[in-house]
Amino acid sequence: MKTMPYAAIGAHYAVHLPAPDDFAFWRERARALIQCDIPPDRVSWVEPGMTGDLFGGEALMPTDRRLPAPPSDAPPVRANRRFLGVAAKAALHSDPTRFALLYRVLWRLQRKPRLMEDRADPDVRRLEELDKSVRRDAHKMHAFVRFREVADEDGAPHFVAWFEPDHHIVRAEAAFFMRRFANMRWSILTPRGSVHWDGETMREGPPARREDAPGGDPVEDLWRSYYASIFNPARLKVSAMLSEMPKKYWKNLPEAELIPALIAGAQAREAAMVAAGERAERAAPATWDDLTAQLAACRDCPIANCGTHMVMGEGPRQAPLMIVGEQPGDMEDRAGRVFVGPAGQVLDEHLARAGIDRQAAYLTNAVKHFKFIWRGKHRLHQTPTAKEVDTCRWWLEAERALVRPRLVLALGASAARSLLGRTVSVNRERGRAIPLDDGAELWITAHPSYLLRLEGAARAEQAARFAADLALVHERLSALAG
Repeated sequence: MKTMPYAAIGAHYAVHLPAPDDFAFWRERARALIQCDIPPDRVSWVEPGMTGDLFGGEALMPTDRRLPAPPSDAPPVRANRRFLGVAAKAALHSDPTRFALLYRVLWRLQRKPRLMEDRADPDVRRLEELDKSVRRDAHKMHAFVRFREVADEDGAPHFVAWFEPDHHIVRAEAAFFMRRFANMRWSILTPRGSVHWDGETMREGPPARREDAPGGDPVEDLWRSYYASIFNPARLKVSAMLSEMPKKYWKNLPEAELIPALIAGAQAREAAMVAAGERAERAAPATWDDLTAQLAACRDCPIANCGTHMVMGEGPRQAPLMIVGEQPGDMEDRAGRVFVGPAGQVLDEHLARAGIDRQAAYLTNAVKHFKFIWRGKHRLHQTPTAKEVDTCRWWLEAERALVRPRLVLALGASAARSLLGRTVSVNRERGRAIPLDDGAELWITAHPSYLLRLEGAARAEQAARFAADLALVHERLSALAG
């Protein structure tokens, strides 16, 4: 009996895939369905493990011949190279709707051949998201599979790895490991299936459990020692590291157990490296005149080379309180004095209200020159970089060694970094004492310029928090004096 066109039948088809990553099978069936003019809303794609067709349609097993045969005059199915490349990866995604999406895009390509060029199209955009996710999962598999040595029954070495992929990539990526470790006997075990290579033949196996893989081998101690020795604290970027090496993979990496401690100590090690390099070149100034002369001659960072003045701190030489800001502003640069601009006026008002005598405190900045950009005729403040703050940190430490304050108040994150050698969250650290290495206490609050940038209720709220911080500092100063 001649197969009738879809429009005449009005049936729904459920195509059962033999494997969740069988793109070749999908491609063959999708081509036939397109040539039979069967639209996407009349086709369900069922992969192994699914309970059945949600539509209750006619189930077609892979060898079932009831699928309508394409008419002899059916036009060829059009699919450009870009679609095929993206589709082959997207088919490996774990999204259960991926095959329906692929078929819908293929169906639309017959009527709109340049569809894949429309990046704003929801179907195209979703297809590219699936492709990107699968490629990223494959990259993680290449990077984070760790083989551990075991002995086969014949005593020969066999290397076994455990990996937890997000998508159906195991079979597709097996060839990568076969090429890289061609002369090894190895197995990669995953919850989605396993692959085994004996040096000549690739063999597939069933899903595995974590406990099926070995827990470690003697070589890992050597690897951990090597990893710790090459860890560079000066180049640490935690967010970038976690993006490239998410924590979900850590349990399979022998070096991962070292990471928390290495991160915790990185900022201190970085500060020590910077300080050691600076101190190797200069002797610590013994007097105020030495410090002022050396600072005036400093050209260690770009800020010192932009034609501004070095603004030294001011106040009693043995002040119990040192107040550290970020850097001089436009007015400070012109006057050659610290905290004489709008932010200084805000600071003066709050110090007076808190009962803190500015004349009894030593005021300075983490960076001694004004960093700015031109906007017409005006010089606009630019925040110094972490490297610039760290470069100037040596000077602040020399300054602090001469003043020897009992309490240091850091105004803002840059000032706090200059004292601690690490990135600081003001909101998390404010309102409590932090011990410094010379026995002094560090207290952290916002910079008064932050209040000037706010308006209305937000400014009132932050001003109240600033006042509360200064009140705590006054209370602690009184206790230290007693």
